[in-house]
Amino acid sequence: MPLKLHNTLSGEKELFKPLQENRVRMYVCGPTVYNRVHIGNARPAVVFDTLYRVLKSLYDDVVYARNITDIDDKIMKAARANGEEIGVLSARFAQAYVEDMQALNTLQPDVTPYATEHLPEMIAMIEALVDRGHAYAAEGHVLFAVESMSDYGKLSKRSLDDMLAGARVEVAPYKKYAGDFVLWKPSSEDEPGWDSPWGRGRPGWHLECSAMIKKHLGDTIDIHGGGRDLTFPHHENERAQSCCANGVDFVRYWMHNGYVNIDGEKMSKSLGNFRMVNDLLQLYPGEVLRFALLSAHYRSELNFSSDLLDQAWRSLDGLYGALRDTQEIEAIDVDLKGTAFMAALFDDLNSPIAISELHQLARELNKASDADKPGLKGQLLAAGEMLGVLRMDPEAWFKQSRGGEEISEDEIETLIAERHQSKKDKNFARADEIRDELKAKGVVLEDSREGTKWRREN
Repeated sequence: MPLKLHNTLSGEKELFKPLQENRVRMYVCGPTVYNRVHIGNARPAVVFDTLYRVLKSLYDDVVYARNITDIDDKIMKAARANGEEIGVLSARFAQAYVEDMQALNTLQPDVTPYATEHLPEMIAMIEALVDRGHAYAAEGHVLFAVESMSDYGKLSKRSLDDMLAGARVEVAPYKKYAGDFVLWKPSSEDEPGWDSPWGRGRPGWHLECSAMIKKHLGDTIDIHGGGRDLTFPHHENERAQSCCANGVDFVRYWMHNGYVNIDGEKMSKSLGNFRMVNDLLQLYPGEVLRFALLSAHYRSELNFSSDLLDQAWRSLDGLYGALRDTQEIEAIDVDLKGTAFMAALFDDLNSPIAISELHQLARELNKASDADKPGLKGQLLAAGEMLGVLRMDPEAWFKQSRGGEEISEDEIETLIAERHQSKKDKNFARADEIRDELKAKGVVLEDSREGTKWRREN
């Protein structure tokens, strides 16, 4: 069963074949750490975490790198506004990002490079570009000469004229061409800076990723991922820098996830409709957010709303319900290769189809004979692990908070005990009253020979 991935460079779905047999190198652009991240930032983290899981099921040697941009003008502005050191602010929000992504069940990348730890590599790459005639120094700046690269714009499918037409391009007197972009810029005395052959300064944003990739993953990597908004200028400029500095092809498969819209509108600062991951985690479990992000194909736009989250929660309830009903069954370890579930993921990471197969497994488990249940339960758990869900104990899942003011577990257990006593006393009216009271508070009782279980519901 071959793995096929959509390559932004070719615009087509291609058979994935790593540069070296059984060895994969993948890089995904991480956050610029000047604030907590929004749900749009979380989508590539979840999408490429899922791809990482798929790759690890196929190849023995997979290295996944996701960077932290900890030097940037936005960070400098935020630190200045807060009256704190840049390093203190960036470290705080880098840690917050790690915590938010862990709550979404993302695996820790194999490499997490920080931009400020790679200044020598950045300076060396700039020197290589200057020596090869692809960059030039001017008034304390060093700029990449886009006209020096014959196929600049190939990734984003733009010509130089298209890029300049209507674009917000900084027209500076030291530029040879308006579209040339900054590799190095000078720093004032009150700004962070590093010594370089061109004076004290700091790197351009695009350069940082190119240098970190070269150091940790090599001149050519298999997969480079990120949000669609990064295709131009960030990834186009990364490609230009790395191809021209290294003299070889840079990335074999470029992958980009679609935008996240909020209640039908594009998420933007001007609309003020950002949804911060940390705020959402106060209302929804991380698995619900992750499941919602995977509910649409990664290349399509995702309309993020409370309805989507509630639907994701109900879907997970159904899956956890199948596991709860088979808690006494010991799952058998299974190989998912050859299943319809893996076929969906091998088809350009088609998570919506994979999720439908997850529900099909749950339905089969609910109806299966005792002999078939261990294998089906094993498949359901293994498929859930591949998508990064179904990691909680089912009882704990149904008893966790569902946001807002809720009746506590102790209060629920007290009422269940009172209901049990009422039934013993043949006071069935009070027993029904307690059931209805709990139902009104979002708690469903399930009676069986083994006793009464309960769960919260949306």
